Amino acid sequence: MIRLEDVTLTFPDGNRRITAVDHVSLTAPDGQVTGITGPSGSGKSSLLAVAAGLIKPDDGKVLLGSGTSALDLARLTPRQVTSVRRDRIGIVFQQSNLLPALSARDQLRIMGRLGGANRRADVDAKVDELLDAVGLRDHADKLPHQLSGGQRQRVAIARGLVHAPDVLVVDEPTSALDQERGAEIMALIARLTHERGTATLLVTHDLVHRDVLDDLVTIVDGRIKASGLVA
Repeated sequence: MIRLEDVTLTFPDGNRRITAVDHVSLTAPDGQVTGITGPSGSGKSSLLAVAAGLIKPDDGKVLLGSGTSALDLARLTPRQVTSVRRDRIGIVFQQSNLLPALSARDQLRIMGRLGGANRRADVDAKVDELLDAVGLRDHADKLPHQLSGGQRQRVAIARGLVHAPDVLVVDEPTSALDQERGAEIMALIARLTHERGTATLLVTHDLVHRDVLDDLVTIVDGRIKASGLVA
């Protein structure tokens, strides 16, 4: 679970500050996909960056976990946040951002071995299991340029899940895909979220795929304007 409580984020703009996220509170439960939508420039990606620990908010709490064991990312040092993000938060960016010289399998291996605590055999088993889960076992040795856009995004999703994170944050995963491939990616994210009990926060502008979401939050001018799938 990840819970944002009264989060505010501002950016400098000359002699003033612009509010990107304005007193937002929301919860993404385990095993559910919580969608975030809204017009361009509404603060969706800024909110996602705060949830991922990539940006520290001006105010509010970013609670990872539940109860007394929950960690507030907003109160941790940069080094502590980096460690938590490495072990407990998976990130899938708008573009797949794969390393061009590495095969699909090696993209995951590198992420799985970060931190040095994982045995190579354990990582390799996890990598193969995830490539199987995203339907790319037969493409494991291909380089990014040998894969389609949808396949590259599948690799990125698998990479985000390779260390079994508590939270997965996904930014516009279908923006570079046609509607059919986009539907496949959204269905894949939903299936893996439900199967693995991950708390997934997903920014999307394309509500044609809203049927795979468990909840939907609409952001306008940095504030939540509606919540629920009927929004």
